[in-house]
Amino acid sequence: MKKNRYLSIFLVSIVLLTVCRTASGQHKSEIPVLAGERWWGAYTALGAAMPFEAADRSYRLGADNLQNQSAPFLVSSLGRYIWSDAPFTFRFDGRKFLIDSPVGDVRAVKAGKTLREAVILGKNARFRSNGQTPPEGFFSRPQYNTWIELQYDQSQEAIERYADDILAHGFPAGILMVDDNWQRYYGNFDFKAERFPDPKAMVDRLHAKGFNVMLWISPFVSPDSPEFRELQSKGFLIKQKGTNKAAIIPWWNGYSACYDLTNPAAFAHLQRQLERMQREYGVDGFKFDAGDTYFYDPATQDYHDKNARAVDHLQRWGELGNRFPYNEYRAAWGLQGSPLVQRLADKNHSWEALQQLVPEMINAGILGYPYTCPDMVGGGQVADFSAEAQERLDQDLIVRSAQLHALMPMMQFSVAPWRVLDAEHLGYCREAAKLHEKMAPYLLETAAQAAKTGEPMVRSMEYMYPNKGFWDCRDQYMLGAKYLVAPVVTDEGKRTVRLPRGTWVDDQGKRFKGPLVMEISVPLGRIPYYELKR
Repeated sequence: MKKNRYLSIFLVSIVLLTVCRTASGQHKSEIPVLAGERWWGAYTALGAAMPFEAADRSYRLGADNLQNQSAPFLVSSLGRYIWSDAPFTFRFDGRKFLIDSPVGDVRAVKAGKTLREAVILGKNARFRSNGQTPPEGFFSRPQYNTWIELQYDQSQEAIERYADDILAHGFPAGILMVDDNWQRYYGNFDFKAERFPDPKAMVDRLHAKGFNVMLWISPFVSPDSPEFRELQSKGFLIKQKGTNKAAIIPWWNGYSACYDLTNPAAFAHLQRQLERMQREYGVDGFKFDAGDTYFYDPATQDYHDKNARAVDHLQRWGELGNRFPYNEYRAAWGLQGSPLVQRLADKNHSWEALQQLVPEMINAGILGYPYTCPDMVGGGQVADFSAEAQERLDQDLIVRSAQLHALMPMMQFSVAPWRVLDAEHLGYCREAAKLHEKMAPYLLETAAQAAKTGEPMVRSMEYMYPNKGFWDCRDQYMLGAKYLVAPVVTDEGKRTVRLPRGTWVDDQGKRFKGPLVMEISVPLGRIPYYELKR
């Protein structure tokens, strides 16, 4: 559907249904659900629960990002959207949204008649895409992250061996992400000399083999380090409430101080450190981790910006990434329409976790983050791939995960398939990586469309085929407007495929006329997908 058609129907009517203000200045709104209306949005991590069902809990958008992207943006199957310029708290009781906002009334806006119209018109009204995409390599080649294989034992020798093994086992070179503990300590941006005797030479050799190189970083600073003392003296760290002392914040790697990115001078200082890394070592970019809102609490911390909220610090972390084309994020607030690479939160090695990937990718796109990777092939939890867990490893699951990644905007390996798989399963993973390469021209075309129009790359069936009974379809999706992908996400080796109206040709060349519902058996070496011909 053309953009000008959307604009022609953008006669927005605002429906304010019930609003009252509490004595504390909070604004409470009730937005009833219309007959047959279903809603998506708010949190990427809630994708598997979409559309929203009644829940006996409140969601605090300003305080918890559920380890992934979040936004004050909800959209409905009947063309309405909910937006706020500030984070709010909400509950859904099955009949209405109960919204508590600190800054003003929250309204439901009538933008069109379908989920697709609500998404596109809501985005165009609130956050337009800037026309830029991440570098081509994110879409055209696999990514490789050293986390599962090396954990905190990063070294020049091990990283180069990992890269050599990728090529030796017939996988294409791609973007190589060096994960945590390459640096001397947090807040320092030099390689550990005892583990990296010549990091510049390492990066040069990786480049010569066809890899781009990214480094894991965080905004945290190890206490009692030279960098800590310098940054504290300059006022570049988040402070304890009411003091000039740096706040010491607990996170998964212990207790650390943290850059105050609401301070323009601190922001610029950190940017200069990263640019220096690029000049000295030739690295292409950075994996920006640990920006989650739950680390930041204006009630106990002071910021340079006296009005800063937790989400503001997370947004500044994202703005830093916009200075570096090669970037990756797992947590995000704001900046929809920017060329920021996102990843789903770490998943465990299970079929249940695999089933979460499609709906979460759909929800990320709805929120305005189209350039997203579905975590790591087989899962991103170290314990699942330890020597002790080897007997519980499901090789079929790793193959099905790789196949799903192959027909997503991006795919990322971490556990080395050649270490944990037999020859047959390894071959299927290699084929999945090559299928992703084969799909690269279409992925790049779809990414360019997302940058221009704001439409997601991964789209729900309800998004593309509204009011046709697809609202509860969570295990297949449209990749752009051309391909329907029906991955196997259970251990049964079969699935139901629901084809909408049209002529479809599958990955084996077979032709089908929709609408059609069919049960298919899927051998391990196949991922079913269907191209729309007309």
